[in-house]
Amino acid sequence: MESLQAIKQRFGIIGNDVQLNRALEKAIRVAPTDISVLVTGESGVGKENIPKIIHNLSHRKHAKYIAVNCGAIPEGTIDSELFGHEKGAFTGATATRKGYFEVADGGTIFLDEVGELPLTTQVRLLRVLENGEFIKVGSSQVQKTNVRIIAATNMNMHEAISKGKFREDLYYRLSTIEIHLPPLRERLGDIHILFRKFASDFAQKYKMPTVRLTDDAVKVLINYGFPGNIRQLKNIAEQISVVEENRLVNAENLRQYLPNKGTNLPSVIKTEKSNSDFATEREIMYKILFDMRNDINDLKKLTLDLMQNEDNHKVKEENKQLIQKIYKENEPVNFQPENQIEVVRVNEDYKEPTTFEFAETIDTDESLSLQDKEIELIKKSLERNNGKRKLAAKELGISERTLYRKIKQYDL
Repeated sequence: MESLQAIKQRFGIIGNDVQLNRALEKAIRVAPTDISVLVTGESGVGKENIPKIIHNLSHRKHAKYIAVNCGAIPEGTIDSELFGHEKGAFTGATATRKGYFEVADGGTIFLDEVGELPLTTQVRLLRVLENGEFIKVGSSQVQKTNVRIIAATNMNMHEAISKGKFREDLYYRLSTIEIHLPPLRERLGDIHILFRKFASDFAQKYKMPTVRLTDDAVKVLINYGFPGNIRQLKNIAEQISVVEENRLVNAENLRQYLPNKGTNLPSVIKTEKSNSDFATEREIMYKILFDMRNDINDLKKLTLDLMQNEDNHKVKEENKQLIQKIYKENEPVNFQPENQIEVVRVNEDYKEPTTFEFAETIDTDESLSLQDKEIELIKKSLERNNGKRKLAAKELGISERTLYRKIKQYDL
């Protein structure tokens, strides 16, 4: 068995961090077996090196090694890519095609970004892991394959399982051995070493002197968090090697190549709103609508007074002031004939604002709640559209999914 240092030299791995060494030692020890391995770690830490080490140190090293980026294959074609398809299985399938599991029979498949696999594909993959069987798309014939599966992900798998995005049984099948690679910010002693290696490589590539860092620049480099990990460090080293005329880079110049972690780099943003967020926004919308209804009722009352007291200057003045108030506080409100009021309503799917009309006069003594009015509007819209939800939803300015939920909620 090769030593750890020999493995590093062979696969171009730089660094002496304890966590890194532990991950490599696990890879070396598990390589002679056929155990499935899950490699975890942030994007850019070099997870793709572990499957190569395992394959090349295993008895499968003379067979095929196929790396598949699961996140780069469209959901509609990934089953065909992995398991193959029969001629005529779908539009465009003009010939029978072998999938990766058939081509790599006897070898190793590396499934990068395995957390991106659709749930239907996860079921197929689980069957391969359990008994080595798979079925081509459009076929009913069961085929056998003898492949070793190594997967990698930068997702929090336990969180994905809890949200129903990844099968728990598949996770435990894949992670018989789990190898975690640490982020670069936890390998402080390796950062400058890696920079020097990259700077030397780019100097040879572009045929120019190697850039070096001053002591203060080294401190800045080490203290930077590197959200993009090794990939980002390599990118920075290349930029400096090409752009900087002075081959000795100080801290001030180096900072120009270190983007603000909070603003300049892409980040994952949670798009899901908590229940409390929805409740708060719903309460605000209800309050606005209730206030608007009260203003409308006052406007109607004064309008009637105006019609009955045309010569009463005081009533006219009150009408004028109230109308100006309503127009100022409720920009989108337009007074229309027959007491039809057009209001802006933000639907519950948070799409572009849409409009709807209260088709009936709102009585000042009206005691219906907003919920009753909503039920009444939905019923009338469904009646006008002969029960067709799609047309009713369009008329109400909400999505068909929201309408279906309202129908179920109100037992309509």
